[in-house]
Amino acid sequence: MGELATHDAAVAPQEAALLAALARRSVVLVGMMGAGKSSIGRRLAQRLGVGFVDADAEIEAAAGMSIAEIFATYGEPYFRSGEQRVIARLLESGPQVLATGGGAFMNAETRRAIRQKGVSVWLKAEFEVLMRRVKRRATADRPMLQGDPAERIRHLMDERYPLYAEADVTVMSREVSHEIIVNEIVAELARVLGAVTAAEGAR
Repeated sequence: MGELATHDAAVAPQEAALLAALARRSVVLVGMMGAGKSSIGRRLAQRLGVGFVDADAEIEAAAGMSIAEIFATYGEPYFRSGEQRVIARLLESGPQVLATGGGAFMNAETRRAIRQKGVSVWLKAEFEVLMRRVKRRATADRPMLQGDPAERIRHLMDERYPLYAEADVTVMSREVSHEIIVNEIVAELARVLGAVTAAEGAR
């Protein structure tokens, strides 16, 4: 289940209008490993006063094993099939912030489901940013980075960025405070959903 966000203060007018515009849709974060989907997603969920769900964590819980173990035991096609089913199920539980794995948005059915039941946000990161972040963690738990991580990241960027670009919103993930990036996501979501106008009208 998603983590319930806590709110110390009332939701601000822009966020309230954004939630109203979302209705039951989820804010779905897509992007490469190391783009900050989980850390930024948690802060975004707290800002909006909704739950946060990490699709990879849900997949591991359902399978009773880590993603690296699923890849090693059953292979990537098996994992992607399960990933598609889990994300489809999670999208029924909006509004929430949902962080997806790096390859999830490559699946046409998953993209279609996200378009129908969510608003997608691509956390776009430059190669150097991804490399710095990936180096901080062992690649053993990242099956898609086996071999030469730099070569794999460049290959995955070439493969995935054209499809990530189909997301509703694009925000650069970079070495600034998470609060700045959350502010940018909220502003872009408000623009896309027309929530700013609704906020103005509510004053």
